[in-house]
Amino acid sequence: MRATLSVLHTHIPEPHKGRVSWSSSHNGSVKMCMTMFFRSRFLFLLAVAALLAVLSLSLQFLHLIPVTQPKEGGMVAKARKRILVDLYTAPPRLDPIYEAYQYCNVPNKTDHGLEGNAPPDYKLLSVHVMIRHGDRYPLYAIPKTKPPPIDCTLIPNREPSHRLLENFIKNRNIATACQLDGPLNNIALLPSHTVCEMGELTQIGVVQHLLNGEHLHDTYIKKHKLLPDNWTTRQLYVESTGKSRTLQSGLALLYSLLPKLDWGKIRVRYQWSTIFCSNSCDCPMRNHYLEQEQRRQYNLRVKNSLLEQTYVNMAKIVGIPTRRLRAANPIDSLLCHFCHNVSFPCTEYGCINLDHFKVIKAHQLEDERDRQRKKLYYKYALLATHPILNQTATRMQQITQGKKDEIFALYSAHDVTVAPLLSALGIPDASFPRFGARIIFEIWQNGKDKRQNFIRILYNGNDVTFQTSFCSGHKAHSKHLLCPFENFLNFVRRDMFAVFNSTNYYDACHRRVF
Repeated sequence: MRATLSVLHTHIPEPHKGRVSWSSSHNGSVKMCMTMFFRSRFLFLLAVAALLAVLSLSLQFLHLIPVTQPKEGGMVAKARKRILVDLYTAPPRLDPIYEAYQYCNVPNKTDHGLEGNAPPDYKLLSVHVMIRHGDRYPLYAIPKTKPPPIDCTLIPNREPSHRLLENFIKNRNIATACQLDGPLNNIALLPSHTVCEMGELTQIGVVQHLLNGEHLHDTYIKKHKLLPDNWTTRQLYVESTGKSRTLQSGLALLYSLLPKLDWGKIRVRYQWSTIFCSNSCDCPMRNHYLEQEQRRQYNLRVKNSLLEQTYVNMAKIVGIPTRRLRAANPIDSLLCHFCHNVSFPCTEYGCINLDHFKVIKAHQLEDERDRQRKKLYYKYALLATHPILNQTATRMQQITQGKKDEIFALYSAHDVTVAPLLSALGIPDASFPRFGARIIFEIWQNGKDKRQNFIRILYNGNDVTFQTSFCSGHKAHSKHLLCPFENFLNFVRRDMFAVFNSTNYYDACHRRVF
């Protein structure tokens, strides 16, 4: 290197104007050639080194070379595979359009879940399922606009469809063999109107629950053998409200769930209350907290100037007073347009557009966050859901004690049933119940010690057991991967009344705390 530097710094004389001897000319040429050679070699080596450096960094950036990182304490961590970002994952912040798509729950054959997962030595004893009905036609209409043109008849070759849909339609007469309680006998067992009626289940809604039932069949029937082929009426408990969309959703799920379905074995009980409170609905304080929650919703709405201006603009398009438009709950109808990919309503004054929709949907999301912060809805939810939770806990306890009846229970319900249930359980990150939503309670028994029973809770296929208020602190110090059933029992029988400074449901419902 020293020689090379000396050569590079050697003065190269200018050529003589006169004639030079061969010897001096030859020596000068040699020196010049050597200088050029070493200079070129040096530049070549620099170029190669730079190329290698760029290539190495590029390979690391593309994750073709594993990169090790030091752990705490100076230890070297094991190289992990890097996964490219999935373009369809949830955005980092709540996005109205993304959340609307989630709410629509467009049928997806790859949408499965973690139901039925437990350590290999554990036995599944019982499953309790609560569903929200599938996709429906709006309950409200925007005045002076054309309703969304949706056909509610079932057509197997129209998308979205399901491999069982055609046979499900053909079995409509067999389904009349079901034992239906009281008012349920007056309800059509399948949606059938070419122009949907208000609140009617659509084909999308039927397919959503055929998919739900198929998934649960693969998990609970095929894998865990929860119900045998010769299952009896006593092993099944089914309950539905008196709306056609809940009854039809429940029947669709049962059709794809049960092996060798015999409709004559099915008994569907009628539930008159949307919160499934049965004979325990007398609860003045529940109504008090609901009124406070509704007042909170109103106060939040009137503070939202963008929302108010959006309603004003929409009312001008429709040609009605703003108050009348707001009372028509336009988001219900707009969601139907959105989920079915139908253009938003237009009039001679213009069209309702996606920007209007986004503002209203964004306010809904903000309302959900504010609801969690204020806790008024949480208090309402505890009192609203105690009757159904107590019924579930009692049935589960009897099964852990050896009872073989009603080992699979299905409640076909509404968003106003599932939403308070999620809130009462203390699940902070649960999204508002989408069409076809499902929440599932599983009871497991330790195969090595049958005195040990555990509970799993899943929401739309995701395990939320350790997000609940009664199991959130258990996982950190337990050798079991499941939550003890006793935690759930203590919550239902005692702990859920602590916030009311009470020890039982009746006292919490009637103690006036203002």
